[in-house]
Amino acid sequence: MRLTRPPTGDPLEPKAGRDTVRRHNLSLVLRAVRDAVEITRAGVSARVGLTRAAISSLVEQLLESGFLSESGKTFSGQAGRPGTVLKVARTGVAGLGVEINVDYVSVCVVDLAGTDRVRLVEHLDNRGTPPAVVLHRAAGIAARALASAAEQDLRPVGAALALPGLVSSGTVREAPNLGWSRVVAEAPFAAALAALRPGLPDLPVRSENEANLAALAELWFGDLRSVRTFLYLTGEIGVGGALVLDGELLRGAHGFAGEIGHVVVASDGPDCRCGSRGCLEQYAGQSALLRAAGLDGPTGATGVAELERRARAGDDRALRAIGGAGLMLGRVLAGAVNLFDPAVVVLGGIYRPLAPWLVPAAAGELATRVVSGLWPETGDRLRPASAAADAARGAAARVVQDILTDPLAYGTRAGQCG
Repeated sequence: MRLTRPPTGDPLEPKAGRDTVRRHNLSLVLRAVRDAVEITRAGVSARVGLTRAAISSLVEQLLESGFLSESGKTFSGQAGRPGTVLKVARTGVAGLGVEINVDYVSVCVVDLAGTDRVRLVEHLDNRGTPPAVVLHRAAGIAARALASAAEQDLRPVGAALALPGLVSSGTVREAPNLGWSRVVAEAPFAAALAALRPGLPDLPVRSENEANLAALAELWFGDLRSVRTFLYLTGEIGVGGALVLDGELLRGAHGFAGEIGHVVVASDGPDCRCGSRGCLEQYAGQSALLRAAGLDGPTGATGVAELERRARAGDDRALRAIGGAGLMLGRVLAGAVNLFDPAVVVLGGIYRPLAPWLVPAAAGELATRVVSGLWPETGDRLRPASAAADAARGAAARVVQDILTDPLAYGTRAGQCG
């Protein structure tokens, strides 16, 4: 009797056709050039395992469509003609990233190479402001960034919003520090941006949790690009987290993984905006840090800069405040390290400039509480985030990743790809 596999209810994947194969190969070539920074056709062939004839055809299509540029000659020292050098184009398609946080909006445009080409930051107090107003403000900053990008012959083909809190399917389900609950973000932002750019094509908009996008920026552009499994912690008004496992984000069943700021560290602690008590951010968030340091006047970036200045000057109260926050961070991080075993923990947001004083206290807790005994008190597995990595850049680069995955969908010249 012939045995058959029981039906799964899932449709079978369609057979790969010529168009599908070519799309895949165009992506392979474009990524190979991007990763190498500059490379010859022969070098691309060696990297991706396709014949030189196939590579030549794919490269010509990518050149014609504006994804690649070529210049000069490179001499290998071997017999044969020198090859031209291929690079990803510095003009044409790009990505737009918009980070909306409690006390600022940051917008950037990233080109195909991942270079941050336009950056605008405005410090705004978005707490208590109607979401529609905040999104319209952000769209205004984004419109100015797009105008600056156009002056550089860059054409963003999509936008990504980096938002605090629980983000799913274009909606901010909860962002306690903004006071948002079930706020639809993508469509209003897209509409506001379109209204500010009459006569220009609308940009598709996606959204993601800001800690997730900051972690992706660290993965793609950070100093630890060889590290594929790490825990990213970001401090702002709130405290967010993201876990990257073998180069992929851990999102959880509903996309809400990483809300480490609402881990309870003291059940009888201060009330939190999330409705609980004693959450980590009540001890290690920006407001808690500034309050503990006696900085009741300056807030936001100004307050953090003053806290850093006082710490460098050896101010006792500032040092105690940062050390106390580090202690609480270490206790919560120890639980996460025991559970997920990341190679390193990366400190972003306001924790980056405060790392010299945060790390010793946090690392001491980790060394004591991580059961493997592999966490050194020196803190070399607890590191500040890279200067080149932040949520806005991660958002813009997320759009660029879509382009790299399917360049056929984003041709930029007459006779576009496909």
